[in-house]
Amino acid sequence: MVQVEAFLARYPPFDALPPEELRRVARSVQIQFFPAGSTILRRSGEPAGFLYVVRTGAVELVEDGRVLDLLLEGEVFGHPSLLSGLEPTSSFRAHEDTLCYLIDREVAEGVLGRPSGLAFLSASLRRRMERAAEARGLPGADPRLAPVGGLVRRPPVTCGPGTTVREAAELMTRERVSSLLVVGGPGPGIVTDRDLRSRVLAAGRDPGTPVAEVMTTPVVTVPAEATAEEVLLAMLEHGVHHFPVTDAAGGVVGVVSDTDLLGLERTDPFAVRSAIERAPDRERLIAEAGRLPAVVRGLVEADVDPVHVGHAVAIAIDTLTRRLLELAIDELGDPPGPWAWLALGSQARHEQALATDQDHGLAYEPGGADLEEADRYFAALAERVTEGLEAAGIPRCRGGVLATNPAWRRTAAGWEAELRGWMADPGVEGRVFTSIALDYRRVAGPLDVAGRLDAAIREAPRHPGFLRRLALTAVELRPPTGFLRDLVVEHRGAHAGTFAVKDSGITPITNLARAYAVSAGTVGNRTLARLEVAVESGRIDEELGAGLREAFRLLWRVRLEHHARLIGRGAQPDDHVDPAEIGPIARRGLKEAFRTIERAQRLLAREMGFRLR
Repeated sequence: MVQVEAFLARYPPFDALPPEELRRVARSVQIQFFPAGSTILRRSGEPAGFLYVVRTGAVELVEDGRVLDLLLEGEVFGHPSLLSGLEPTSSFRAHEDTLCYLIDREVAEGVLGRPSGLAFLSASLRRRMERAAEARGLPGADPRLAPVGGLVRRPPVTCGPGTTVREAAELMTRERVSSLLVVGGPGPGIVTDRDLRSRVLAAGRDPGTPVAEVMTTPVVTVPAEATAEEVLLAMLEHGVHHFPVTDAAGGVVGVVSDTDLLGLERTDPFAVRSAIERAPDRERLIAEAGRLPAVVRGLVEADVDPVHVGHAVAIAIDTLTRRLLELAIDELGDPPGPWAWLALGSQARHEQALATDQDHGLAYEPGGADLEEADRYFAALAERVTEGLEAAGIPRCRGGVLATNPAWRRTAAGWEAELRGWMADPGVEGRVFTSIALDYRRVAGPLDVAGRLDAAIREAPRHPGFLRRLALTAVELRPPTGFLRDLVVEHRGAHAGTFAVKDSGITPITNLARAYAVSAGTVGNRTLARLEVAVESGRIDEELGAGLREAFRLLWRVRLEHHARLIGRGAQPDDHVDPAEIGPIARRGLKEAFRTIERAQRLLAREMGFRLR
């Protein structure tokens, strides 16, 4: 038993088990020998009665007579059939004489019911999808997940800040590169071929202009370990085409460009973003934005990280909002004073899907106009932008969280005073604030209202009543316990037989993460980053943090795949998912996700001293 325990402790999902649980698993293990060539599980045969762990030897995964994978020491198989009770979808055959550890259903369910087990199930689901892609003749390895440092082919080509643009162009041509790293000045910069076209030729500058006058500085860099997918997303967000890549010590080892990466990823998000930016009028702008659902469907079908898909959707809506603001200002004339358009809620978090509505606000200073005159201008601006977003398929918030509403259109001082007032006395109106407006981000405009709000948020730990309100918000939406018994929550009405994936899973995690982060006095919107803060501050342990992160990704994948199916049918996306449309492994994962959420809510409620309903 000691040997079994030591062996299992080296491999997932057993490596995350506490010692007493690991000993329980080890005591239950049966050992079975399979001679080379023998079939362990047969496709469409009897359901698996055990969870299998390869102890010695190797096991082939076989589909249609082809060996698609070779499972080696410590790898696990049989769990999809074991958990679902369905026939195996693949055959498993001993590649050589093999010993396996067999773990019965009850013990296996206990292992896979933990947050670490949820992570294992999620990774297993992804791996099975990759194998299916290979079976269709697609590449087995996913190049989007490759470290971007591996794409750097040469050290950066550099020049000094006094180099003329003519000399820079000649150097780029000679070295066959599309960018130069500018070194030797007060800070590094970068100049690209696009800079030479837009900032020199188009602007009519002299070829003798120093590159220091046209370069971009400070330079945004990416670490070598960042994935190609992450860097593409950063390019999309920042609207740039080159990123210097740094090593562990912070030194630049090279530069990657969009042309290095576009072969690894779908280019549609870039095309949509660019088309929205270039749209000459409102009619064309709305038409270009109408391409977004098809793009999202393509990203989902390409198995892009679901959190990244949500980020890409938010980036496209940011771009649409900025272009609508530009067109409205062209029509209304220059604003009377500085202003800022604020994304609120999921848009601020960069966590948006296609079933979304508008949540936004506007901060301004009256400038040379009186306050009433300035507000009339910004009310008109807000109405034009809100109308445009609505025409693009993003409905108005039913709760009125819109810049067209005077409650969400204030001076910068008014926003700060309102926030501090809500923190000091979180009443009924504060419920809306704690669920939407604590997530804010400036999308456009020169006014730095976010800095003032950040300063107020850092003082949140001084307001226990406000923190209690946040905690209550975090436990008000409960995961569907009926789903845990293979039942659905909604039994009547238009959505009978479904569960609401956003309200029952995604939103509770978002609210928990916000409560943890704000109570720690930290700013920043994104849910996964807030969960990291919760672990680092000791609010939750690493295991629960990992479980919530995996649950968040799984729920987002289920949500986006549901949207993609509806788009494919020509239907309007919604968040009401029929459990019959998702596979048995995903259903099992959802059950564990809901259990993880419920555990986190109970811990928070106990910490704050109130009982759950």
